[in-house]
Amino acid sequence: MARFLMAVRLSSYGAAYFFATGAFMSYWPVWLHDRGVQDAEIGTLFMSRQIMSVASTLAIGWIAHRIGNMRGLLLSLAVAAILLMGAYELSWGFLAILLVSLAWGAVWAPTMALYDSVLVTETKARGFNYGSLRVWSSVTFIIGTVICGAAVDRFGSAWVLYVGAVGVFLLLPLCFALPAEGKRADGGRHAPFGILDLLRSRPFVLFLVATGCCQASHAVLYSFGTLTWRAAGLSDLTISLLWSESVAVEILLMLASGWLLARLGPCGLISFGLGCALVRWLGMAFTTELWALILLQALHAGTFAACHLGAMAFIQRALPSSGVALGQSVYYAIGTGAAQAIVFQLSGLLYAAFGQKAFLAMFAVAVLGMTAIVLLMRRWKGELLVRAA
Repeated sequence: MARFLMAVRLSSYGAAYFFATGAFMSYWPVWLHDRGVQDAEIGTLFMSRQIMSVASTLAIGWIAHRIGNMRGLLLSLAVAAILLMGAYELSWGFLAILLVSLAWGAVWAPTMALYDSVLVTETKARGFNYGSLRVWSSVTFIIGTVICGAAVDRFGSAWVLYVGAVGVFLLLPLCFALPAEGKRADGGRHAPFGILDLLRSRPFVLFLVATGCCQASHAVLYSFGTLTWRAAGLSDLTISLLWSESVAVEILLMLASGWLLARLGPCGLISFGLGCALVRWLGMAFTTELWALILLQALHAGTFAACHLGAMAFIQRALPSSGVALGQSVYYAIGTGAAQAIVFQLSGLLYAAFGQKAFLAMFAVAVLGMTAIVLLMRRWKGELLVRAA
């Protein structure tokens, strides 16, 4: 029973976070349009937010690496996120929303990096399967997406913010359910290495490029997928179901994550994700037929879930437990954050110029990621990349 309750405690925070993410990710561009933001400006908003996320995630990750107290940091970030929900409600037009988005970028991405650090450390210490805990985040992502789609369809785009705010407000009480500090095999000391040491490691840099390209290749989908499908005549409810389907298949992959990881290894999971990305973005560049979108959205199990699970396993195996918080922060800030900042801006410009064909650029990003993971598989054989003490 104690083990079950600990699993619930570890899962519930991520469940609230991804309920909000489900609402924001699928319908945020619709909310932005309603507030007077143009297509090219959407790309700028996403890029600016990501740049702020990079700096903030590195800074907060460094603090967590030095002093610990993950729960205290997460509490502070939850309070800030609640305040920013109010700021968004009062914002109209590009400039006002840009200012709030910069602050949001400083809060939201570090929250996920710290939470995943707690989760990876606790799963390693207690023998949990990471995918089995994160699967509940995927479940609530679907719930958030479906509820948001139904609310927008019935009441209008303003409800994107209201539905997402439910998950944001829940973060505050659920912080107290997390363990005060993840248990470490090394007695709790921070690792004797820093950000520059990780960036001097060629295998770690290849890891960042591979995973960063895989996650950043979602930029056109995340920014303009809903708008593209709306223009093709799909209803908001159908669109929300397409988003939900992508996470439903992600859940199936996470349930099988232990089996897959044992057979493919971290790099194999990442390369599987990149292979799915090549097929997915090439297909989305040329069709909006519902039957095809159903098949292509199923590949999200690879492009997001397999890549992310591979990344978490790589960090767990390649770094000592005392350095997981820093490794997670570098992964989220540079590997996914910086890559997404660049590609989000590119996606806005390309979509404004070429519409749906902008997905071809995401195919090219996935090719770059595939090249990096092939090079990583030749260099890294499962050893620690930095010294533990």
